[in-house]
Amino acid sequence: MAHPALLVLGAYCTYLLAGTGIDPILAGVLLMPPFFVLGVLIYRFYYETFERRGSDTGVRGLAFFFGFAFIIEVGLILGFGVDQRGVEASYIGSSLELGDYRIPYRMLAAFAVAIVLTVTLTLYFSRTFIGRAIKAVGQDEGALRLMGANPVRIKQLAFGIATAVNALAGAVLIVVGPVDPALDRLYIGRTFCVVVLAGLGSMSGTLAAGLILGITESIVLMVLGTSWAPAVSFGLLLLVLGIRPQGLFGR
Repeated sequence: MAHPALLVLGAYCTYLLAGTGIDPILAGVLLMPPFFVLGVLIYRFYYETFERRGSDTGVRGLAFFFGFAFIIEVGLILGFGVDQRGVEASYIGSSLELGDYRIPYRMLAAFAVAIVLTVTLTLYFSRTFIGRAIKAVGQDEGALRLMGANPVRIKQLAFGIATAVNALAGAVLIVVGPVDPALDRLYIGRTFCVVVLAGLGSMSGTLAAGLILGITESIVLMVLGTSWAPAVSFGLLLLVLGIRPQGLFGR
Protein backbone atom coordinates (compact mmCIF):
# COMPACT_ATOMS: atom_id res chain seq x y z
CA MET A 1 0.00 0.00 0.00
CA ALA A 2 2.79 2.44 0.86
CA HIS A 3 5.45 1.20 -1.57
CA PRO A 4 4.13 3.15 -4.60
CA ALA A 5 4.22 6.36 -2.53
CA LEU A 6 7.77 5.57 -1.39
CA LEU A 7 8.62 4.89 -5.03
CA VAL A 8 7.47 8.38 -6.03
CA LEU A 9 9.28 9.85 -3.01
CA GLY A 10 12.46 8.19 -4.27
CA ALA A 11 11.86 9.72 -7.69
CA TYR A 12 11.56 13.22 -6.23
CA CYS A 13 14.66 12.77 -4.05
CA THR A 14 16.48 11.67 -7.21
CA TYR A 15 15.21 14.83 -8.91
CA LEU A 16 16.79 16.94 -6.16
CA LEU A 17 20.15 15.15 -6.36
CA ALA A 18 20.16 15.12 -10.15
CA GLY A 19 19.74 18.89 -10.04
CA THR A 20 23.24 19.09 -8.57
CA GLY A 21 24.71 17.28 -11.57
CA ILE A 22 24.68 13.70 -10.26
CA ASP A 23 23.58 10.96 -12.66
CA PRO A 24 20.00 9.87 -11.78
CA ILE A 25 20.86 6.17 -11.44
CA LEU A 26 23.84 7.00 -9.21
CA ALA A 27 21.58 9.30 -7.20
CA GLY A 28 19.24 6.35 -6.64
CA VAL A 29 22.13 4.24 -5.36
CA LEU A 30 23.21 7.04 -3.00
CA LEU A 31 19.65 7.29 -1.68
CA MET A 32 19.44 3.61 -0.77
CA PRO A 33 21.12 3.84 2.69
CA PRO A 34 18.93 6.72 4.00
CA PHE A 35 15.84 5.02 2.56
CA PHE A 36 16.85 1.79 4.35
CA VAL A 37 16.92 3.70 7.64
CA LEU A 38 13.57 5.27 6.78
CA GLY A 39 12.06 1.86 6.13
CA VAL A 40 13.35 0.50 9.43
CA LEU A 41 11.88 3.47 11.29
CA ILE A 42 8.53 3.16 9.51
CA TYR A 43 8.19 -0.52 10.39
CA ARG A 44 9.33 0.07 13.97
CA PHE A 45 6.67 2.75 14.41
CA TYR A 46 4.04 0.45 12.88
CA TYR A 47 5.10 -2.44 15.13
CA GLU A 48 5.05 -0.43 18.35
CA THR A 49 1.75 1.27 17.46
CA PHE A 50 -0.25 -1.57 15.85
CA GLU A 51 1.34 -5.01 15.44
CA ARG A 52 2.56 -5.32 19.02
CA ARG A 53 -1.00 -4.89 20.29
CA GLY A 54 -2.05 -8.03 18.44
CA SER A 55 -5.64 -7.78 17.28
CA ASP A 56 -6.77 -6.80 13.78
CA THR A 57 -3.21 -6.14 12.61
CA GLY A 58 -4.15 -6.76 8.98
CA VAL A 59 -6.91 -4.14 8.89
CA ARG A 60 -4.95 -1.71 11.03
CA GLY A 61 -1.87 -2.21 8.87
CA LEU A 62 -3.77 -1.38 5.68
CA ALA A 63 -5.22 1.75 7.30
CA PHE A 64 -1.81 2.81 8.65
CA PHE A 65 0.07 2.42 5.37
CA PHE A 66 -2.75 3.93 3.31
CA GLY A 67 -2.61 6.97 5.56
CA PHE A 68 1.18 7.05 5.35
CA ALA A 69 1.03 6.98 1.54
CA PHE A 70 -1.48 9.84 1.60
CA ILE A 71 0.82 11.89 3.85
CA ILE A 72 3.73 11.38 1.42
CA GLU A 73 1.58 12.45 -1.53
CA VAL A 74 0.34 15.58 0.24
CA GLY A 75 3.87 16.42 1.38
CA LEU A 76 5.16 16.17 -2.19
CA ILE A 77 2.35 18.40 -3.44
CA LEU A 78 3.15 21.01 -0.79
CA GLY A 79 6.86 20.82 -1.53
CA PHE A 80 6.90 20.56 -5.33
CA GLY A 81 3.42 21.43 -6.53
CA VAL A 82 1.35 19.33 -8.92
CA ASP A 83 3.51 19.90 -12.01
CA GLN A 84 5.51 17.02 -13.45
CA ARG A 85 9.24 16.83 -12.77
CA GLY A 86 11.94 15.20 -14.84
CA VAL A 87 15.71 14.73 -14.97
CA GLU A 88 18.38 14.99 -17.62
CA ALA A 89 21.12 12.51 -18.53
CA SER A 90 23.17 11.59 -21.58
CA TYR A 91 21.10 8.45 -22.21
CA ILE A 92 17.72 10.19 -21.92
CA GLY A 93 16.38 11.26 -25.30
CA SER A 94 18.60 9.02 -27.44
CA SER A 95 17.91 5.55 -28.83
CA LEU A 96 19.65 2.40 -29.98
CA GLU A 97 18.83 1.83 -33.66
CA LEU A 98 18.39 -1.77 -34.82
CA GLY A 99 17.25 -1.60 -38.43
CA ASP A 100 13.78 -0.10 -38.45
CA TYR A 101 13.47 -0.35 -34.68
CA ARG A 102 14.57 2.12 -32.03
CA ILE A 103 15.03 1.20 -28.39
CA PRO A 104 15.35 4.19 -26.02
CA TYR A 105 18.50 4.04 -23.92
CA ARG A 106 16.48 5.12 -20.88
CA MET A 107 14.44 1.91 -21.19
CA LEU A 108 17.59 -0.17 -21.56
CA ALA A 109 19.01 1.51 -18.43
CA ALA A 110 15.80 0.72 -16.52
CA PHE A 111 15.87 -2.91 -17.68
CA ALA A 112 19.54 -3.25 -16.70
CA VAL A 113 18.83 -1.93 -13.20
CA ALA A 114 15.89 -4.35 -12.86
CA ILE A 115 18.12 -7.30 -13.86
CA VAL A 116 20.87 -6.30 -11.42
CA LEU A 117 18.40 -5.85 -8.56
CA THR A 118 16.68 -9.17 -9.30
CA VAL A 119 19.95 -11.13 -9.42
CA THR A 120 21.32 -9.42 -6.30
CA LEU A 121 18.18 -9.98 -4.24
CA THR A 122 17.79 -13.57 -5.46
CA LEU A 123 21.34 -14.38 -4.35
CA TYR A 124 20.85 -12.57 -1.04
CA PHE A 125 17.60 -14.36 -0.24
CA SER A 126 18.96 -17.78 -1.17
CA ARG A 127 22.58 -17.63 0.04
CA THR A 128 22.43 -15.74 3.37
CA PHE A 129 20.83 -16.57 6.70
CA ILE A 130 19.04 -13.20 6.90
CA GLY A 131 17.73 -13.63 3.36
CA ARG A 132 16.34 -17.09 4.08
CA ALA A 133 14.89 -15.79 7.36
CA ILE A 134 13.07 -13.02 5.46
CA LYS A 135 11.45 -15.64 3.22
CA ALA A 136 10.63 -17.83 6.23
CA VAL A 137 9.13 -15.17 8.51
CA GLY A 138 5.89 -15.10 6.53
CA GLN A 139 5.57 -18.88 6.70
CA ASP A 140 6.23 -19.83 10.34
CA GLU A 141 7.40 -17.30 12.94
CA GLY A 142 7.55 -19.97 15.65
CA ALA A 143 9.95 -22.13 13.67
CA LEU A 144 12.04 -19.06 12.86
CA ARG A 145 12.42 -18.33 16.58
CA LEU A 146 13.69 -21.89 17.07
CA MET A 147 16.42 -21.10 14.54
CA GLY A 148 17.61 -18.23 16.72
CA ALA A 149 16.12 -15.34 14.71
CA ASN A 150 13.90 -12.57 16.01
CA PRO A 151 10.87 -12.26 13.66
CA VAL A 152 10.35 -8.60 14.49
CA ARG A 153 13.96 -7.77 13.67
CA ILE A 154 13.75 -9.79 10.44
CA LYS A 155 10.58 -7.99 9.33
CA GLN A 156 12.20 -4.70 10.19
CA LEU A 157 15.21 -5.52 8.01
CA ALA A 158 12.93 -6.72 5.22
CA PHE A 159 10.97 -3.46 5.21
CA GLY A 160 14.24 -1.52 5.26
CA ILE A 161 15.58 -3.46 2.27
CA ALA A 162 12.32 -3.02 0.36
CA THR A 163 12.33 0.73 1.03
CA ALA A 164 15.97 1.00 -0.05
CA VAL A 165 15.13 -0.78 -3.30
CA ASN A 166 12.30 1.73 -3.76
CA ALA A 167 14.86 4.54 -3.77
CA LEU A 168 16.65 3.05 -6.76
CA ALA A 169 13.36 2.10 -8.40
CA GLY A 170 12.21 5.70 -7.99
CA ALA A 171 15.36 6.86 -9.77
CA VAL A 172 14.56 4.48 -12.63
CA LEU A 173 10.96 5.74 -12.69
CA ILE A 174 11.98 9.36 -13.22
CA VAL A 175 14.53 8.27 -15.84
CA VAL A 176 11.78 6.52 -17.79
CA GLY A 177 9.50 9.56 -17.70
CA PRO A 178 8.38 12.64 -15.73
CA VAL A 179 6.69 12.09 -12.37
CA ASP A 180 4.04 13.89 -10.35
CA PRO A 181 2.93 13.44 -6.70
CA ALA A 182 -0.23 11.49 -7.60
CA LEU A 183 1.61 8.94 -9.75
CA ASP A 184 1.63 6.43 -6.90
CA ARG A 185 -2.09 5.79 -7.42
CA LEU A 186 -1.38 4.22 -10.81
CA TYR A 187 1.04 1.74 -9.28
CA ILE A 188 -1.07 0.42 -6.39
CA GLY A 189 -2.97 -1.99 -8.64
CA ARG A 190 0.17 -2.86 -10.59
CA THR A 191 2.03 -3.63 -7.36
CA PHE A 192 -0.64 -6.06 -6.15
CA CYS A 193 -0.86 -7.61 -9.61
CA VAL A 194 2.88 -8.27 -9.85
CA VAL A 195 3.06 -9.72 -6.32
CA VAL A 196 0.09 -12.05 -6.88
CA LEU A 197 1.15 -12.97 -10.41
CA ALA A 198 4.71 -13.81 -9.34
CA GLY A 199 3.90 -15.58 -6.08
CA LEU A 200 5.34 -14.55 -2.73
CA GLY A 201 9.06 -15.17 -2.37
CA SER A 202 9.89 -15.56 -6.06
CA MET A 203 12.29 -12.84 -7.21
CA SER A 204 12.70 -14.23 -10.72
CA GLY A 205 8.92 -14.57 -10.87
CA THR A 206 8.60 -10.89 -9.95
CA LEU A 207 10.72 -9.90 -12.94
CA ALA A 208 8.74 -12.19 -15.24
CA ALA A 209 5.43 -10.91 -13.83
CA GLY A 210 6.53 -7.32 -14.45
CA LEU A 211 7.35 -8.16 -18.06
CA ILE A 212 4.02 -9.96 -18.54
CA LEU A 213 2.09 -7.00 -17.11
CA GLY A 214 4.08 -4.44 -19.13
CA ILE A 215 3.68 -6.30 -22.43
CA THR A 216 -0.03 -6.92 -21.81
CA GLU A 217 -0.62 -3.23 -20.99
CA SER A 218 1.24 -2.19 -24.17
CA ILE A 219 -0.88 -4.49 -26.33
CA VAL A 220 -4.13 -3.26 -24.76
CA LEU A 221 -2.93 0.33 -25.15
CA MET A 222 -2.37 -0.12 -28.88
CA VAL A 223 -5.55 -2.12 -29.55
CA LEU A 224 -8.16 -0.61 -27.23
CA GLY A 225 -6.69 2.76 -26.22
CA THR A 226 -5.33 4.39 -23.08
CA SER A 227 -8.57 4.23 -21.09
CA TRP A 228 -8.39 0.40 -20.93
CA ALA A 229 -4.72 0.10 -19.95
CA PRO A 230 -5.22 0.68 -16.17
CA ALA A 231 -7.78 -2.15 -16.09
CA VAL A 232 -5.18 -4.70 -17.20
CA SER A 233 -3.52 -5.06 -13.78
CA PHE A 234 -6.84 -5.63 -11.99
CA GLY A 235 -7.99 -8.04 -14.70
CA LEU A 236 -4.82 -10.12 -14.41
CA LEU A 237 -5.07 -9.95 -10.62
CA LEU A 238 -8.59 -11.42 -10.61
CA LEU A 239 -7.69 -14.02 -13.25
CA VAL A 240 -4.66 -15.32 -11.35
CA LEU A 241 -6.48 -15.33 -8.00
CA GLY A 242 -9.25 -17.41 -9.57
CA ILE A 243 -7.06 -19.92 -11.41
CA ARG A 244 -3.81 -20.11 -9.44
CA PRO A 245 -3.94 -18.25 -6.08
CA GLN A 246 -0.30 -19.10 -5.23
CA GLY A 247 0.86 -17.23 -8.33
CA LEU A 248 2.41 -18.42 -11.57
CA PHE A 249 5.83 -18.93 -9.97
CA GLY A 250 4.84 -19.51 -6.31
CA ARG A 251 4.91 -22.80 -4.45
